[in-house]
Amino acid sequence: MESPPEGYRRNVGVCLINPSKKIFAASRLDIPDAWQMPQGGIDEGEDPRNAAMRELREETGVASAEVLAEVPYWLTYDFPPQVRERLKNQWGSDWKGQVQKWFLLKFTGKEEEINLLGDETAKAEFGEWSWMSPDQVVELAVDFKKPLYREVLTVFAPYLQKDSPED
Repeated sequence: MESPPEGYRRNVGVCLINPSKKIFAASRLDIPDAWQMPQGGIDEGEDPRNAAMRELREETGVASAEVLAEVPYWLTYDFPPQVRERLKNQWGSDWKGQVQKWFLLKFTGKEEEINLLGDETAKAEFGEWSWMSPDQVVELAVDFKKPLYREVLTVFAPYLQKDSPED
Protein backbone atom coordinates (compact mmCIF):
# COMPACT_ATOMS: atom_id res chain seq x y z
CA MET A 1 0.00 0.00 0.00
CA GLU A 2 1.39 3.36 -1.02
CA SER A 3 -0.31 5.69 1.44
CA PRO A 4 -1.80 4.84 4.81
CA PRO A 5 -5.53 4.09 4.98
CA GLU A 6 -8.01 6.57 6.47
CA GLY A 7 -9.16 6.17 10.05
CA TYR A 8 -5.83 4.85 11.33
CA ARG A 9 -3.32 6.78 13.40
CA ARG A 10 0.00 7.21 11.56
CA ASN A 11 2.77 5.61 13.54
CA VAL A 12 6.28 4.18 13.33
CA GLY A 13 7.72 1.03 14.83
CA VAL A 14 11.35 0.32 15.69
CA CYS A 15 12.95 -3.11 15.70
CA LEU A 16 16.26 -2.35 17.46
CA ILE A 17 18.85 -5.12 17.36
CA ASN A 18 22.12 -5.50 19.22
CA PRO A 19 25.34 -6.98 17.76
CA SER A 20 24.13 -10.48 18.81
CA LYS A 21 20.97 -10.00 16.70
CA LYS A 22 18.72 -9.89 19.75
CA ILE A 23 15.74 -7.52 19.63
CA PHE A 24 15.02 -4.79 22.18
CA ALA A 25 11.63 -5.15 23.87
CA ALA A 26 10.20 -3.46 26.93
CA SER A 27 7.30 -4.15 29.28
CA ARG A 28 4.43 -1.68 29.18
CA LEU A 29 3.56 0.10 32.40
CA ASP A 30 -0.16 0.27 31.49
CA ILE A 31 -0.69 -3.35 30.38
CA PRO A 32 0.62 -6.03 32.78
CA ASP A 33 2.86 -8.67 31.18
CA ALA A 34 2.73 -6.98 27.74
CA TRP A 35 6.04 -6.38 26.01
CA GLN A 36 6.59 -4.46 22.81
CA MET A 37 9.12 -2.88 20.54
CA PRO A 38 9.30 0.94 20.60
CA GLN A 39 6.69 2.73 18.54
CA GLY A 40 4.94 6.07 18.39
CA GLY A 41 3.04 8.62 16.39
CA ILE A 42 4.30 10.54 13.40
CA ASP A 43 3.98 14.30 13.83
CA GLU A 44 2.30 16.34 11.09
CA GLY A 45 4.74 16.74 8.20
CA GLU A 46 7.38 14.54 9.87
CA ASP A 47 9.35 12.02 7.82
CA PRO A 48 8.71 8.47 9.14
CA ARG A 49 12.45 7.72 9.41
CA ASN A 50 12.96 10.84 11.55
CA ALA A 51 9.90 9.89 13.61
CA ALA A 52 11.41 6.44 14.25
CA MET A 53 14.66 7.95 15.56
CA ARG A 54 12.75 10.49 17.68
CA GLU A 55 10.43 7.87 19.18
CA LEU A 56 13.34 5.56 19.97
CA ARG A 57 15.13 8.40 21.78
CA GLU A 58 11.96 9.54 23.61
CA GLU A 59 11.03 6.05 24.82
CA THR A 60 14.43 4.45 25.47
CA GLY A 61 17.03 7.23 25.60
CA VAL A 62 18.81 5.55 22.68
CA ALA A 63 20.35 7.91 20.11
CA SER A 64 23.17 5.56 19.04
CA ALA A 65 21.47 3.61 16.28
CA GLU A 66 21.60 3.37 12.51
CA VAL A 67 18.86 2.34 10.10
CA LEU A 68 19.53 -1.01 8.40
CA ALA A 69 16.21 -1.57 6.65
CA GLU A 70 12.55 -0.67 6.54
CA VAL A 71 9.38 -2.53 5.69
CA PRO A 72 8.63 -1.13 2.21
CA TYR A 73 4.88 -0.78 2.88
CA TRP A 74 2.54 0.38 5.63
CA LEU A 75 1.20 -2.21 8.10
CA THR A 76 -2.00 -1.87 10.11
CA TYR A 77 -3.52 -3.32 13.22
CA ASP A 78 -6.93 -2.68 14.74
CA PHE A 79 -7.51 -1.80 18.36
CA PRO A 80 -9.76 -4.17 20.32
CA PRO A 81 -12.96 -2.32 21.43
CA GLN A 82 -11.82 -1.75 25.03
CA VAL A 83 -8.43 -0.41 23.91
CA ARG A 84 -10.07 1.80 21.28
CA GLU A 85 -12.37 3.30 23.93
CA ARG A 86 -9.51 3.95 26.38
CA LEU A 87 -7.37 5.58 23.68
CA LYS A 88 -10.32 7.65 22.44
CA ASN A 89 -10.48 9.18 25.91
CA GLN A 90 -6.68 9.53 26.15
CA TRP A 91 -6.05 10.95 22.66
CA GLY A 92 -9.37 12.69 22.00
CA SER A 93 -9.58 10.95 18.59
CA ASP A 94 -11.41 7.78 17.59
CA TRP A 95 -8.89 5.75 15.57
CA LYS A 96 -9.72 2.24 14.29
CA GLY A 97 -6.12 1.27 14.94
CA GLN A 98 -2.66 2.24 13.83
CA VAL A 99 -0.94 2.22 10.46
CA GLN A 100 2.77 1.78 10.89
CA LYS A 101 6.00 2.16 8.95
CA TRP A 102 8.57 -0.19 10.50
CA PHE A 103 12.34 0.33 10.65
CA LEU A 104 15.14 -2.05 11.60
CA LEU A 105 17.86 -0.25 13.54
CA LYS A 106 21.22 -1.49 14.75
CA PHE A 107 22.16 -0.37 18.27
CA THR A 108 25.65 1.14 18.11
CA GLY A 109 25.95 2.46 21.66
CA LYS A 110 26.63 1.04 25.10
CA GLU A 111 23.83 -0.46 27.18
CA GLU A 112 24.22 2.31 29.79
CA GLU A 113 22.60 4.59 27.19
CA ILE A 114 19.30 2.71 27.53
CA ASN A 115 17.05 4.64 29.90
CA LEU A 116 13.34 3.84 30.10
CA LEU A 117 12.69 7.41 31.21
CA GLY A 118 13.79 8.15 27.65
CA ASP A 119 14.90 11.67 26.97
CA GLU A 120 12.34 12.77 29.59
CA THR A 121 10.28 14.73 27.02
CA ALA A 122 7.38 12.30 27.40
CA LYS A 123 5.83 10.20 30.16
CA ALA A 124 7.60 6.86 30.69
CA GLU A 125 5.81 3.96 28.97
CA PHE A 126 7.98 1.03 30.00
CA GLY A 127 8.95 -0.67 33.25
CA GLU A 128 11.77 -2.98 32.23
CA TRP A 129 13.59 -4.04 29.07
CA SER A 130 15.40 -7.04 27.64
CA TRP A 131 17.13 -8.31 24.49
CA MET A 132 14.97 -11.10 23.05
CA SER A 133 14.72 -13.59 20.21
CA PRO A 134 12.08 -12.91 17.53
CA ASP A 135 9.94 -15.74 18.96
CA GLN A 136 10.06 -14.21 22.45
CA VAL A 137 9.06 -10.79 21.11
CA VAL A 138 5.97 -12.26 19.42
CA GLU A 139 5.10 -14.51 22.37
CA LEU A 140 5.16 -11.65 24.89
CA ALA A 141 3.29 -9.11 22.73
CA VAL A 142 -0.40 -8.32 23.25
CA ASP A 143 -2.56 -10.59 21.10
CA PHE A 144 -3.76 -7.87 18.71
CA LYS A 145 -0.16 -6.98 17.74
CA LYS A 146 1.14 -10.55 17.24
CA PRO A 147 0.22 -10.87 13.51
CA LEU A 148 1.89 -7.50 12.75
CA TYR A 149 5.01 -8.45 14.74
CA ARG A 150 5.23 -11.77 12.85
CA GLU A 151 5.11 -9.91 9.53
CA VAL A 152 7.69 -7.31 10.60
CA LEU A 153 10.07 -9.99 11.82
CA THR A 154 9.57 -12.01 8.63
CA VAL A 155 10.55 -8.99 6.52
CA PHE A 156 13.60 -8.36 8.72
CA ALA A 157 14.53 -12.07 9.04
CA PRO A 158 17.55 -11.84 6.69
CA TYR A 159 19.10 -9.27 9.07
CA LEU A 160 18.37 -11.38 12.15
CA GLN A 161 20.47 -14.36 10.97
CA LYS A 162 24.04 -14.77 12.15
CA ASP A 163 25.34 -14.28 8.59
CA SER A 164 23.20 -11.27 7.77
CA PRO A 165 23.75 -8.36 5.34
CA GLU A 166 25.14 -5.98 7.97
CA ASP A 167 27.81 -8.38 9.34
